[in-house]
Amino acid sequence: MDISLPERQLAIRRAAAGLCQMFAWAPLHEVPLPNGRRADLLALRPDGGFVCIEVKSGIRDFLTDDKWPDYREFCDALYFAVDDSFPTDMIPDSAGLIVAAGREAAMVRQAPAHALPPARRRALTHRFASLAATRLAALEHPSVTASLRAALRSE
Repeated sequence: MDISLPERQLAIRRAAAGLCQMFAWAPLHEVPLPNGRRADLLALRPDGGFVCIEVKSGIRDFLTDDKWPDYREFCDALYFAVDDSFPTDMIPDSAGLIVAAGREAAMVRQAPAHALPPARRRALTHRFASLAATRLAALEHPSVTASLRAALRSE
């Protein structure tokens, strides 16, 4: 049975997030970046470095998306995550590669390192922590979050 592209994207993202946790990386889904882009996964490593993981649900998704180089300025390592049916030779050598099979994922190729400048790392760490805390608070108090969203829409 063939799954839809959104279901495939979700399955790859979940498997990649699970791999992050195996490495003791703290993954956060759908992270808005200061340049207007949104990272599929941004993970904070134990050493304070950031890993950006761009999830690709298929060949068309990969070929039509030219935004991924814009993520590099907000991470120490950039990876693509694809499923095991994706032709991995299409992934550029300038990025790492994670391959998902079902609920599991494996790092097939390490990403080349490119260290963030200290000021950008500090700002990104603050953004990451604030977003994570806000999402946790929303889980604990959904009514407060709904009223805040309503107030922001009316302004």
